Amino acid sequence: MAMNSNLIDFYLRRKKLEYGDYVSIRMVDGSKYRGYIMPKHEFSAEDILVIKLDNGYNIGLRIDKIDEINREEPPKIREGVSLEDDYPQGMDLPNILVLGVGGTILSRVDYVTGAVRSAVSAEELLSILPEVGKIARIDTDIIMNKYSEHLTPRDWSIIAKTIYEYVSSGKYDGIVVLHGTDTLGYTAAALSFAIQNCPIPVILVGSQRSSDRPSSDAALNLISTIRIAGYADIAGVYVAMHGGTSDNIVVLHKGTRVRKNHTSRRDAFQSIDVEPILTIDKSGGIHYNNIELKRDPDRYPVLYPDFSEDVALVKFYPGMHRNILISLVNSGVKALIIEGTGLGHIGGHLFDTIGAIIRDGVKVFMTSQCIWGRVNMNVYDTGRILMKLGVVPLENMISETAYVKASWALGNFGERELVEIMRTNIMGEMIERSPIYGERGF
Repeated sequence: MAMNSNLIDFYLRRKKLEYGDYVSIRMVDGSKYRGYIMPKHEFSAEDILVIKLDNGYNIGLRIDKIDEINREEPPKIREGVSLEDDYPQGMDLPNILVLGVGGTILSRVDYVTGAVRSAVSAEELLSILPEVGKIARIDTDIIMNKYSEHLTPRDWSIIAKTIYEYVSSGKYDGIVVLHGTDTLGYTAAALSFAIQNCPIPVILVGSQRSSDRPSSDAALNLISTIRIAGYADIAGVYVAMHGGTSDNIVVLHKGTRVRKNHTSRRDAFQSIDVEPILTIDKSGGIHYNNIELKRDPDRYPVLYPDFSEDVALVKFYPGMHRNILISLVNSGVKALIIEGTGLGHIGGHLFDTIGAIIRDGVKVFMTSQCIWGRVNMNVYDTGRILMKLGVVPLENMISETAYVKASWALGNFGERELVEIMRTNIMGEMIERSPIYGERGF
């Protein structure tokens, strides 16, 4: 919560300044600073003026130690992103479309309130990365501007239809989607199922820290993603994010096999039970691991854009009350993804409820709360009983991907084909053999 001290307010009025002004400051000891006047935090001392410096850091200055303070014009950000003047002459650069959906990668600090706000347009972010003009010809469009926790299956449909139209136009060599990280994995899975037979790469990218923070991962993530979209010999839907805590590499993950596994680290995203598709280093060197689909301008995409909201994803826990499941069914849920323990188990006190739900026509599927490995309901009695009741195991499908796939299957093909579709590997969401090695955690 921000609290603007009366003392600071009086000081600013006397100097004819306001929160959000860009100022130059000379202290009595001769030190100099430039930056934006920020609102005070509730725990700040009442005589401290907070300035966001040009390097992105905040500094607190005692007002009785300020010798001179003047309002100045803020550093100019280049307007527009056609970057036509920056394109190297005589070079055949790839055409890349950058689509904005929202999230931290589109965020900057509001210097009046101190809050992090979504940027108005993708152009605003790209304008501070002039090096992009050296590697690709950029077009931009804003589909929507939402933090990813606010996205719904209806939004996935809008995003998929928009991307499909751009892919079908044949104008672009690759598409980059700027997206918040919290539900980025859901959207990546949704687009993987919705846009099949894609001739070019469609890459979702986000950042864990806003673009005007000195520790931001936005610049490397975006520049690397544009390089991959323009030059890598791949096609399909992917996620590109940091591959470590340092600013060295970006990793490309398959859209149906990626998960956010850390709340704040820059390398929060990991490929689950598969190798990443490729890595790209800071200098632009691309290192392939696992190419599944290559570019093909003659390949025509197929669109399955609809998603049902009659799907629920539920995490089992000890003592879980049966009424939770019953209330979901009463709300109209037609497919239920249960994230069970271990190999795919739930407590025996729920067996009768599960059986009744299935007899009423609801399709029930099982994934595991474990991040790595696969469901195997043949090992213990609990799993065998659940399968006898009609629960369908989903191998090593990621729970979030299973939820998205059920939503997509219901939306495009209906209830009759749901079980068959869920048990069929369509976009690499299920792996035939789980690896015995690979990355586990951080």
